[in-house]
Amino acid sequence: MKRTGKVLQIAFTYIGTIVGAGFATGQEILQFFTRFGHWGTFTIAVATLLFIWLGTKMMVLAGEIQAKSYEDLNKALFGERAGRLVSLFMMVILLGVIAVMMAGAGSIFYEHWNISYVSGLLITIAGCYVLLRKGMKSILTVNTIVVPLMLLFTVIVLADAIASPGSSRWLTIKTDLSPWAAWAAPFLYAAFNLSMSQAVLVPLGAQIGDRKTIVAGAWIGGIGIGFMLLAGHIALSMHMPGVQQFAIPMGGIARGLGQGLQWIYTALIFAEIFTTLIADIYGLSLQLQERLKWPRNLLTAIILLICFFASRIGFEPLLSTLYPLFGLFSLGWLALIIRQRTEAKGTPTGRN
Repeated sequence: MKRTGKVLQIAFTYIGTIVGAGFATGQEILQFFTRFGHWGTFTIAVATLLFIWLGTKMMVLAGEIQAKSYEDLNKALFGERAGRLVSLFMMVILLGVIAVMMAGAGSIFYEHWNISYVSGLLITIAGCYVLLRKGMKSILTVNTIVVPLMLLFTVIVLADAIASPGSSRWLTIKTDLSPWAAWAAPFLYAAFNLSMSQAVLVPLGAQIGDRKTIVAGAWIGGIGIGFMLLAGHIALSMHMPGVQQFAIPMGGIARGLGQGLQWIYTALIFAEIFTTLIADIYGLSLQLQERLKWPRNLLTAIILLICFFASRIGFEPLLSTLYPLFGLFSLGWLALIIRQRTEAKGTPTGRN
């Protein structure tokens, strides 16, 4: 029972870390999969396999080298000097990602709850700071509550989509976009999300340590991510191309479920954004603490302040501009994590 609990904690934290602002709102699914029409179904399958395989590999490797932060993992992948430079660049990327997620949270407050964008940002920042004072324990607890609820409502959205007219559009919808772009999308998407998720999955893998527990948790988490991608793709395909007008596409779809379910689902979208937000801020603050030796609470406050001003640009402009750029950088990281071999015991082998 103790191992089962840890397996589920890993799975839920993995899902909660990946399912951030772009995923939960539907923007990522729209940009990387649904806009490519029927190709999206096949490329989601590719992305799911990558999440299962490489998510497992990353956490196992972190456990083997007992990585304190993602910089330790990057040193194992790239070497000492290059690993530090890569980690430094990833700090900048994480700041951008955190700004995107804050902007997503602000958009939910504005579009769905009639609260001003800036007020939504301030509420989100206050919640992040309070929870992050408790560290990794708060991240595991929040994900254990939020992710099962999100999975349940994903099933509800999927059931509603399947029962509606035009439910098979995800298999037949056409696109004028290049098939090459469609097949590149799952690699860009997985590379970006896995490289960003290492901020929390690396210390989690090191903390759990046990290989069998990590593998089981990563498999369940990867399958869960794939299921949520496919469910979102099916629902979004039914409403193409009109759904592209929404900054929060899944929130627009939830309006058809009735007012009560719409409010709950929108709250869960916010909760999923929030879980990834606190995970990334936690990982970034750990990395900065190793370099600067400043108190983590102070670093958390500085990160929140910087990202508050950056998020004023707006959710959709940040997402559409920054994510593809970060995805290209992350492809190099993806290639090296694929190359890296792991052992059942001892240190990692491969490039060091």
